Amino acid sequence: MPTHYETSEKEEIHYTEDVRQGGSVTSTEEEKKATVNIDNGEAVKSYEGTPEEKAYVRKLNWWILPLVGLIIFVQFCDKASLSVGPVLGLNADLGLTGTQFSLAGSLFYLGHLVYQVPNQFILQRVPHAKYLGFLLVIWGLVMGATAACTTFPQFAACRFLLGLFEAAAMPTLYLITATLYRRKEQAMLFGYITLCNGVGAAIGSAIAFGFAHLDNARGIENWRWNHIVFGSLTVFLGIVTWFCLIDQPDHKLLRLTETEKLIAKDRTRDNAVVKNRVYKYNQIWEALKESRYWLLMIGGLMISLQNGGMLVFSTTFVLGLGFSPMESLLLQIPSGMASALGVFVAVFLAHKTRQLIWSAMFMLSIGIVGLIILCAIPDGAIKLLGYYLSWAGTGSYALLVTLIGNNVKGYTKKIFYNSSIMVAYTVGNFIGPLMMVDHQAPRYLGGVGGFLGGFFVAFCCYFLIRIQGARVNRKRLANKTGEETDVYLDLTDKEDKNFIFRL
Repeated sequence: MPTHYETSEKEEIHYTEDVRQGGSVTSTEEEKKATVNIDNGEAVKSYEGTPEEKAYVRKLNWWILPLVGLIIFVQFCDKASLSVGPVLGLNADLGLTGTQFSLAGSLFYLGHLVYQVPNQFILQRVPHAKYLGFLLVIWGLVMGATAACTTFPQFAACRFLLGLFEAAAMPTLYLITATLYRRKEQAMLFGYITLCNGVGAAIGSAIAFGFAHLDNARGIENWRWNHIVFGSLTVFLGIVTWFCLIDQPDHKLLRLTETEKLIAKDRTRDNAVVKNRVYKYNQIWEALKESRYWLLMIGGLMISLQNGGMLVFSTTFVLGLGFSPMESLLLQIPSGMASALGVFVAVFLAHKTRQLIWSAMFMLSIGIVGLIILCAIPDGAIKLLGYYLSWAGTGSYALLVTLIGNNVKGYTKKIFYNSSIMVAYTVGNFIGPLMMVDHQAPRYLGGVGGFLGGFFVAFCCYFLIRIQGARVNRKRLANKTGEETDVYLDLTDKEDKNFIFRL
């Protein structure tokens, strides 16, 4: 790889580290101990990497990680309730055809899509923890109401509403993460969010296996018990989220000391995310004119095709490989763990190599191998290996979200990027199940081939983004002015010439 590419990656230059006096870029210990206090212009100590900051981060993690993990878990189990439905008697009870089952999967993501536009405006104006808590309660009630459905139209309407109210969860969590954590920490956090999906798939499948043995207890079908239990859990978690989710670096539940308050300000300068209630349309226009924006959206959509298709048809697809209904349900546990492992490997590689995009492309390569196996081999146990390998794309998607969190600056612009990637994710997940058509069962060659093509397109998008970002970094490193950047000016990554992209 050319030397100038390495320069843009290996220079340890973060947002506040790029405002050195005199414009020189060094790595001496003395310079790394100083930043500019943008509140009063006085030089203050930087707490990055200090024992005090580590204590602050531990306190933050104690409040954030368990609750966020539970939110992602219930969200995944709620939306994936359809995939385990056939084994729990859903299709037989409601008389669903293959086409109706596929449509029910897509309607969930249609609800996701519809809500992204209002969510873009709401996120900038409301307290994030209370907003997410409210939505959790509402979609938990919808989940419970689904258990009362007796016809396909009723079921389809509930799936749409479930997707509608779940739609804001991921953009809200992404924004909270970008607000609370330094840019160099965010790969781990975004990876954790995505990894919880895989863990949710594994644990959710194990729980579904238990529901399958209820034998319609109290005259209630097994699939209805699944919705009742997870709906109740979601409502309870919504109440906890309203009161206990940390959404600001100086949140009162953290009970910060005076030193920790300074640390919170120091971290805010580094991650370049300051809440601003003024909606800046110029930042939206700037994003829409960027080729990077479109490459990220296309890449996210292409990766999501496989996620949507394989998630909705996961149990059905494994059934087609020759396994019994109960076996197919149990085999979703290693499927979820394969997804979680893909995220773990992706984040580990990105952390060790400091190369987000190369790591994402590597994970896509593994997914491509898995999809080629599914396309090329007619039958046999080896197809199960291909199925598991295809979930490596989840790790690549986690790094794509990290790219946005690390490299998009400007509060309105960041919200717009987060909402847009959810639109791309939603469209991909909406189209994915529709690509798995009845007459191609059990191999679904058209769908799997489409997922393979999607991974290849996303691979190319990553490559182009990296070339473009490295070019900008080289130019900015060569023309540094030494001028201070005030994070509270809410400049975008294009306007702030001190901002260095993490690629």
